[in-house]
Amino acid sequence: MFRLSFRRWMQAGFVCLLAVVMLGATPSSRFEKVGHEMMCACGCGQILLECNHVGCPDSDRMIGELRAQVAGGGSDSSIMNWFVAKYGATILAAPVRGGFDNVAWIAPMAVFFLATLGTGFLVRMWKLRSGRQLPLRAAGPNVGSDALRERIRRETEY
Repeated sequence: MFRLSFRRWMQAGFVCLLAVVMLGATPSSRFEKVGHEMMCACGCGQILLECNHVGCPDSDRMIGELRAQVAGGGSDSSIMNWFVAKYGATILAAPVRGGFDNVAWIAPMAVFFLATLGTGFLVRMWKLRSGRQLPLRAAGPNVGSDALRERIRRETEY
């Protein structure tokens, strides 16, 4: 009995997992995903599917090519490679991972990390340098003397 119910729960869990995984696997979602990873070739600097450039000579043609590529059943990377081969690497909204393009992903983080370390080092050096200067002395007479305290007490009485 226990074995049968466990098996049913496992099957139900597997069906739910497949439903979640396949939830967004429609061709229109692939079209949207790939279309938002490319720039319009007209030079407006906008994402391909969001190009609102009036009279754009390229966006309609490129969107048609993208629909044909998605309908052809190619993978996302093969579609991107086709567009890169036709329009050049500037068509990509973000650099791809791999090869020399890794520099575009790593360099900003490395610069931020090195700048943070450099700032910390600089603050530490300023702190060490300021600690070697002459200490500040209190101005005026020694506040701790009994004569001064007595004078202050007399002058502040009503």
